[in-house]
Amino acid sequence: MAKETIDSLVDGGNASAGPPLGPALGPTGVNIGKVIAAINEKTADYKGMKVPVKVIIDTDKKDFEIKIGSPPASSLLKKEAGLESGTKDGKPIGNIEFAQLLKVTNMKRDALLANDLKSAVKEIAGTCVTVGLTIDGQTPKQFIAAVNEGKYDEKLK
Repeated sequence: MAKETIDSLVDGGNASAGPPLGPALGPTGVNIGKVIAAINEKTADYKGMKVPVKVIIDTDKKDFEIKIGSPPASSLLKKEAGLESGTKDGKPIGNIEFAQLLKVTNMKRDALLANDLKSAVKEIAGTCVTVGLTIDGQTPKQFIAAVNEGKYDEKLK
């Protein structure tokens, strides 16, 4: 049972048989159309974002399995804030609510180093600095200080 793995970065919900996937899948003998359709179905929620995808192919049976990674936290934050791109000069260009930050934190939870939700929220809040976002009208530094002081403890339960 020989297995081959193909890693790629695709546009969410918009993968095609062209490069980079098509040429990589061709020599494996799998049905490229079925693979692309499955990827597009699994990545539909990430439309407009780059999504890491791993296609694991059983070259004997010509079966495949698709594992979808999570887009970078910065991409998820930009999507929540409705931004096309992040800040160019380090100054805030948008604001998100705590609920939006919590949503992104939960989407990225498995990929974070934090041991608990409070630490995970602070980790994602740190990413807001590079994107240029404030949280509930506060700079990420102010927000993290508020979390440390326990001001968000009720919302983190």
